[in-house]
Amino acid sequence: MMKKIDKITAMKMRIIESGYKAVDHLIEVAEEKIIQKHFDSEGELAELSADKLKNAAATKKIAIFDAFDILARIEAEREAIEQFEKGESETDSKKGFAERHSK
Repeated sequence: MMKKIDKITAMKMRIIESGYKAVDHLIEVAEEKIIQKHFDSEGELAELSADKLKNAAATKKIAIFDAFDILARIEAEREAIEQFEKGESETDSKKGFAERHSK
């Protein structure tokens, strides 16, 4: 039977793997072209409005920032798991409270 700590660690590792997949999807969003051929209802090539272009750029920005936030959290969780597996606690380091919690 799996110990509670082992089960939690396994769940965290699954979350980390899911986080990497989410980052891949966010990268796909960020890499999509903003300006694509857009046709109106009559089949004519139409220009996108400034508002739509601005919204598309904002969406890309959010996708990029979210990807970095997810990667930073994944890194922090991996470090915490590695420290736990080595038998170290967060307070064993030479850093003070402020240094440990600054990001």
